[in-house]
Amino acid sequence: QTGGTRGFFAGGNSTNIEFINIDSTGNASDFGDLTTTFWINKCSASRVRGLIHGDRPDTTNIDFITIAQKGNAQDFGDMTAAREDPAGVSNGTRAVLCGGQDEAPGNIIDYVTIAQTGNAVDFGDLYQQTLHQASGESKTRGVIANGYTPSATNVIQYITTSTLGNSSDFGDAAHPGYGASGCSNAVTMIFNTGYNGSSHNTTMNSLTIPTLGNAVFFGDLTRTMYGPGTCSSRTRGVLAGDYPSSSNVMNHFQFSSLADGIDFGDLVSGRGHWGGSSNGHGGL
Repeated sequence: QTGGTRGFFAGGNSTNIEFINIDSTGNASDFGDLTTTFWINKCSASRVRGLIHGDRPDTTNIDFITIAQKGNAQDFGDMTAAREDPAGVSNGTRAVLCGGQDEAPGNIIDYVTIAQTGNAVDFGDLYQQTLHQASGESKTRGVIANGYTPSATNVIQYITTSTLGNSSDFGDAAHPGYGASGCSNAVTMIFNTGYNGSSHNTTMNSLTIPTLGNAVFFGDLTRTMYGPGTCSSRTRGVLAGDYPSSSNVMNHFQFSSLADGIDFGDLVSGRGHWGGSSNGHGGL
């Protein structure tokens, strides 16, 4: 798989890293291995480098890969505090890691400079503590949606990626849920809603990143997904995997139209509670 926008997925109680060409359809391929097993983690990326962060039991681990080159990850540094599932947003220069905690919501926001290696620095606080939340980004703004508070929430909050400070209110999701994951181009963020506190669901929501306001119903996935890995190009988003079923299903959709998910292909190994990103997402 060469050419086009490359997406990657990593972790999920494993050392494995997989990749796809987002602009086509087909099965994922093996990329390499992480430095250690990551589980309940998220990812972020620049055009060159992908980061993998967060783990259960709580660790401060951050790994990195060079997206265009298959191979094993290397150690990047440490987060300011050990936690699982910190949602990542990036403007290509900076990756901001939002929320996450061990089986409880957290409000920590810290950041790293992606082109360097080293430890994260304090950024600010989320106004709504969250865990298992979705995220998306434009070149200027990072958005964190839904999550566990410790119940399913529909809160959406945002940060300005290039500055330091606390998150602010964005609006509300059309459907509450946690085990959510998101992806975006520069204008639109799509996220699944995972588990609403009583049942797993296939629902996806959509929001417009440059404005403030509520999310709307986007469409349905072909199956339920909890903690899927996500990645995107300027036109297409991909959600992959599920916990606890270890499904190998990937769905894709176009950002430009409300529609249901369509089968993309199969993962090398089905997993969930893992992360993903790409070298062509909305923050780049």
